[in-house]
Amino acid sequence: MLRRYFFIFTACALIAASSGCGVIDYFFVPTPEETALELFQAGQEEMAQEDWADAVEYFTKLRDRFPFSPYTVQAELLLANSHFNDGKYAEALQAYKEFESLHPSDPRIPYVLFQIGMANYKSMGSIDKPQHQAAEAVEFFRRLIQSYPDSEFAPKAKDHLLLARRRLAEHELFVADFYWRAERFGSAWERYSFVVEQYKDIADVAAYAEKRSQLAFLERQQRSAEQARAEKHGSWKDWFNWL
Repeated sequence: MLRRYFFIFTACALIAASSGCGVIDYFFVPTPEETALELFQAGQEEMAQEDWADAVEYFTKLRDRFPFSPYTVQAELLLANSHFNDGKYAEALQAYKEFESLHPSDPRIPYVLFQIGMANYKSMGSIDKPQHQAAEAVEFFRRLIQSYPDSEFAPKAKDHLLLARRRLAEHELFVADFYWRAERFGSAWERYSFVVEQYKDIADVAAYAEKRSQLAFLERQQRSAEQARAEKHGSWKDWFNWL
């Protein structure tokens, strides 16, 4: 048995010697990993071809494998951009917010704030749904305008701030109109009045809400008066109870 093992070992050694270092390298030398620069360049190439998923893969590898590379900070931002361009707004929001948290003094923060606002803006739900994304878009557009008024992104933020606020106002009108149709005039009046107070700068919305709030108030007063008379004197329907 020992002679058999010795023969096998000797044969393997001869094969290895005859083929140089190739066999040893194949089994024992690890495959060289891509460098940070190679991953960065590969991600950029995929972005140029609009292959966002592959770009995300390269930039994620770079971020995870080389956290202290000089290319990593830029890769983190390009990772967020790749998610955004691919329409993956939830993933883009997380990546942009992580970038802001990790690099608060980076000169590209105004751009990051704008992109957070835009990712929220593009993922806003229909008017009958809660408008959490619109509210957060308003928050980040305002932060950009207030903190970086001279930024090249401030004018764009002002335009989209108005659009996001209009969506919030229209949602409030949707709810108020629902209360009106349900003849819940007190709730409708409160909602219309809220729109008038909070969205004076959106002229058409404020004008509609003002008119409807007045009507809702009158209906509310009339219903209250009728209820008071009924409680004091009884409803006119009571006169027909004997029939």
